This record gives sequence, structure tokens and C-alpha cells, in this order.
Amino acid sequence: MVAVPPLPKRSSPSPGPDDPPEPNAAVTDSAVEAEMPLPSDPQTFFLGGLFVLSGLAAIYVASTIILPVVLAFVFNLLMQPAVRLLEGLRLPRAVGALVAILLIIGALVGLVVALSGPAATWAKRLPEGIPRLEAHLVVLKGPIQALQGVIQQAEQAADDPVQKGSSISVHRDLGLTGALFAGTRAILDGLFTTVLVLYFLLVSGDTFLRRIVEILPKFSDKRQAVDISQQIQQDVSAYLVTITAMNAAVGIATAAAMYLCGLGDPLLWGATAFLLNYIPILGPLFGTFIFLLAGMLSFDSLWFALLPAVLYFGIHLVEGETLTPMLLARRFTLNPVLVILSLLFWFWMWGVPGAVLAVPMLAILKIISDRIRSLKALGHFLEGD
Repeated sequence: MVAVPPLPKRSSPSPGPDDPPEPNAAVTDSAVEAEMPLPSDPQTFFLGGLFVLSGLAAIYVASTIILPVVLAFVFNLLMQPAVRLLEGLRLPRAVGALVAILLIIGALVGLVVALSGPAATWAKRLPEGIPRLEAHLVVLKGPIQALQGVIQQAEQAADDPVQKGSSISVHRDLGLTGALFAGTRAILDGLFTTVLVLYFLLVSGDTFLRRIVEILPKFSDKRQAVDISQQIQQDVSAYLVTITAMNAAVGIATAAAMYLCGLGDPLLWGATAFLLNYIPILGPLFGTFIFLLAGMLSFDSLWFALLPAVLYFGIHLVEGETLTPMLLARRFTLNPVLVILSLLFWFWMWGVPGAVLAVPMLAILKIISDRIRSLKALGHFLEGD
């Protein structure tokens, strides 16, 4: 509301009984405050900030268990319609949930098996392409050599059991094999937890929603809980389905473009573009770097080396700036600055899975805030243009 400076007082006739009432600024302000109330007590902001910080700290510390649970909830929103469809075909819900999960796992395993061959081929070609890469990056040859010298000095320092002038021993870690083993074990544990929680969420269906409705005392609260649950499921499911379809289109277009420009292994590059497109903004930027590196390793001419990255960036530009915003504009109008901050924050918290979950979690927060009176101001702040 724009503040208007006070006008000088002047005598005016008293309003008659037939004159229209003058607008009351206090009434307007109270209406706005009733629509989007803001807490006026400083203790509310202080306690709310402490609660948010403590919650984020707990999420960070317990990420090994919280991240699989959040992934399971998001996959549950995506797979519930398929389970209902199988249930409509007179298939028991427990069997339908198991079939849906097995189909997803089978598709992922098939994709990994199909991509393992081209990935191994590129791993073998990498040593042969390094001279070609150095020829393209001749300008950076000096800094690269200096960096290699620093790395060699660091490795030599790590090899010495005791530093000169110090009695502190340098302990070596488990090495590359130990790190890979630990990382693989953590991934497998997370996948098992996600699949286990996802199965029981799919089997339970609307059990949690029914229990919440039974607990709430007022009918308006019951209706609000059902409305929030349905809106979250509809919007997030529509977002995930639309993004998956558009990512598949990007993958197919990228595979065709890489085949036509002579890069080879179109299935590998199409799958790479498909997976990276799940991470808004950061994924395509990393993909552009990957295709630039692949082009420099494959082609002698600098112009041909730049062609795969240019084609991939052009495909993403068409998809990310025209098609996907046009399809999602009605459901998702999020502030782009907050989307970027959410991506960076959740990538720092949970890595790549956090970046994938950043936009759905932000959308869920906006849906809840828009339907709870005390949080409407937050929902308005999250809204885009």
C-alpha cells in the first residue's frame, strides 16, 4: 500500500445523508491484514527462526534416514495413480504396489545395463583423447602443468609418515577402493530404505489422510486437510509427469543430434541429457560442460568440438524457455530467485538428490502456505510473476 502524504486542512461542508461514505484506510488495512496476517510479536520471529534452524540441523545430521523417506514420499505421489489403476483392474493393492515398484526397478536396471557398454567404451577412449584435449586447451597448458605440480607435491607430502619438524603422523585413508566401497554401501542402504518405505506408503493409500481427518475437531479443518492433500498430489504428480515427459523428449532430441553430428553412442548421451534435466538450471549447465568435453575428446577441429555442446544447449533452450514453462505455468508460479536458492541449498544439504527434490518441496511448501491463513504471507512471497 503506497503511503500518501497528508494534505493541508481546509474547511469543508459536513457530509449529507445522501453523500457516499468516504473510504476508510483503517478498514482497507484491516482487510489486507485479515487476508495475509503477519505476526507482530518479535518473540514469534525469534522462536520461529530457532525452530527452523534446529529443524534444518536435524535434517542435515539425520540425512541418511530422512532423505530416503522424503524420496519415498515424492515417488508415492507419482506412483499412486498407477497403483489405483491396477487396483481398478481388480488387482490387490499390495500386489499392485509391488508390480509398480518392480517395473521402476526393472527400468532402472535395464538402463544401467544398456549404458554400461558405451560408458566403458568412452573410458577406454579417454587416454587416447587426452592429447587432442591438450591441443584444444593449449592456452591453459601452463596453469594445468602448475596444478599438476601442486598435486604431485601434495601427494609426496602425504607419502611421508612424519613431517619435518613435527611429530604428528599423517594418516592415510582407506584409498580409492575403500571410498568406493563405502559410497556404494551408502547408496544401496538408501535405495533399500526408499523402496521399503515407498512400498508401505503405496499399500497404505489414504490411511494417513483418513486418520488426520478423524483427529481434527472442526469440519472446516477436515475439509482444509483434504483439500491440501489432494492439491499436493495433483500438482506435484502433474509436475513430475510433465517433467519426465519433457526430459524424455530432450533425451531423444539430444541422442538424435549427437548421432547426426558424429559423436557416437547416442543412447549414452540421450540418457545423460534425460537424467541431468531433472536438476533445473544446474543440470543443463553441467551437461553443457560434459558435451563440450566429449566434443574436444572426439574431434580434431575446434568448431566440430564445440558443436555437441551448442546443439545440446540449443535443445535445452527450446525446452526450458518455451515448452516446459508453457505447460507448467498454470500450476507452478514460483519465484525464480527462490528456486535457485533452493537448488543451491538442498544440493549442499543432500547432494544431487536434494537438487532433484528442491522444486517439488518448494511447490509443496507453497501449496500448504496458500491454504493456511497464518502462512498466506509466506505463500505470497514464494509466488512468481
